[in-house]
Parts: sequence; C-alpha cells; structure tokens
Amino acid sequence: MVSFADVAVTDATAHRMLSDYFAERAETFPSSQGAYRTSFPDPSQFVAPNGVFLLAYDEGVEVGCGGIRELRVPLSEVEEGVPVVRYEIKHLWVTPTQRGNGYGRAILAELELRARGFGATELVLDTNASLEAAGGLYRSHGYEPIQPYNDNPNATDWFRKPLG
Repeated sequence: MVSFADVAVTDATAHRMLSDYFAERAETFPSSQGAYRTSFPDPSQFVAPNGVFLLAYDEGVEVGCGGIRELRVPLSEVEEGVPVVRYEIKHLWVTPTQRGNGYGRAILAELELRARGFGATELVLDTNASLEAAGGLYRSHGYEPIQPYNDNPNATDWFRKPLG
C-alpha cells in the first residue's frame, strides 16, 4: 500500500530523488530539442496551503515523488464571476525500478486530492512528448491538451484538468 510523506523540497531524500529525476531527464532528453535545463523547485512554493511536495513509499521503499504549487491566474483567463484557483503539478516521478506498478497513478491521485483540499478548481502541468507514459497517464486521468501557460524550455505539451 502506498503511503505519502509531506516534505520540504530541501529534504535530503527529496533532493536526492529530484537529482535522480533531473539526471535521468538530462540523459534521455531528445537531442533535437537541445539540452535539458535543470531547475530545482523553489522551496517556498511547496508549503501548505500554497503547495506540497510528497515522497511516495510502498512498505518503506521509496517509489517516487511529486508536488503541486499554486499558480496565479492572469485576469485575461478569468471568466466573469467565476473564480479560478489553479495549481500546477511538478516533478511527478517514479523510480525506474518501480515503474509499471501503478505508483504514478497513485501519486497523481494523491496530488489531485491535496489540490482539492487547498481549494483548487483546476490543475495544469507541462511535460515533454518524449515521456509517452506520462502523457498517457495524464490523458487517462482526464487531462486535456491546452495552449502553453508557461515558457518551460523542457516542455512540449501542456495539459489542464478542471476539478469539479
């Protein structure tokens, strides 16, 4: 059974997992898109109620990580009278030896639950088309393609999911 620990992104285990994630992305990043640009998350953005960073465990074994953070919604995107509370999923990653066991789904579901708890009305995320399994995971969970909402140089695809 998967369990989660809320940690600071500066936590030693979180930092090691993020470093492993970034190293893997740098190694597998499509050369046609240039070099992967590593950017460690700002710790202040992953503190409740503005965000959270989670480590996932199964029977005490580290299986992955991921976080959410609140994003301001530009006034141009706010429909009259309809408040939008947007959170972004960041750095959802499953260790290579644990892939294929449903941990990505479990982490995503927990991040969605946490976002709802913070009052989110929608979630967004960016990813790279080369991460086919990630794209499939997001689509199967109701995420739909959208226009870019940021200028992440590592991203090729952007997604949104309204939270009802």
